[in-house]
Amino acid sequence: MKKMVIPKGSYGYIASQRRVALIRTLLYFGVSIGLYIMGYVSTGSNRNLLTIVAVLGCLPACKSLVNLVILLRATGCSATLRNRVERFDRELATFYDMYFTSYQKNFAISHMTFHGNVLCGISEQAGTDCNGAENHLEQMLSQEGIRNVTVKIYSDPGKYIDRLSQIEKLNAPASKYQEEITNLLNAISI
Repeated sequence: MKKMVIPKGSYGYIASQRRVALIRTLLYFGVSIGLYIMGYVSTGSNRNLLTIVAVLGCLPACKSLVNLVILLRATGCSATLRNRVERFDRELATFYDMYFTSYQKNFAISHMTFHGNVLCGISEQAGTDCNGAENHLEQMLSQEGIRNVTVKIYSDPGKYIDRLSQIEKLNAPASKYQEEITNLLNAISI
C-alpha cells in the first residue's frame, strides 16, 4: 500500500499533496454544509447559530481549496526523468517535485541537486523561465546570507544529466550551507 503522505523533496510529493488537499477540502466543505443543513432543519430558518458556524467554517475550506488549485497546477517529476536521475540520489543531495512561487512567476522544478557550491535543477514544464528561476533562487539564498553558491536551472534533460555526472565526479567537500539550503528550499516551495 502506498504511503498517503510523502515528505517534501521526495519523488511523488506533489501527487501525494494533491490527494491530501482534495480530501481535506471535501471534508471541510462537507462539515460546513452539514452544519448549515442541521441548523436549517432544526429551526426551519437559516437565522441561527449553526449558520454562523457553517459560514465561518468556509474560511479554512476556501483556504484549502486555494491550496488544492495551486497543487493541481503544479507538475512533479516524470517517471522517465526519475529513472534517469535516481542513480545520483546516493551521492548527491537531491530534491524532487519542487514548485517555487514568486510575485511574478511560478517555477516547477522536477529535480534539483546540491553539492559543494553548486545548486542545479531541471524543469520539465514547457515555457518555464529558467533564468527567472535562477534569479529567484539566488535572491532567496542571498536573503538567507548564503553566498558563493552557483545556481543553474536546465530545460534539456541531456545537458542536466551531463552536469550531474560532472558534479558527482567533483571531490568537493560538503558545503557548510548544506542544512541551511535544504531548509530554505523546503520552506520556499509548496
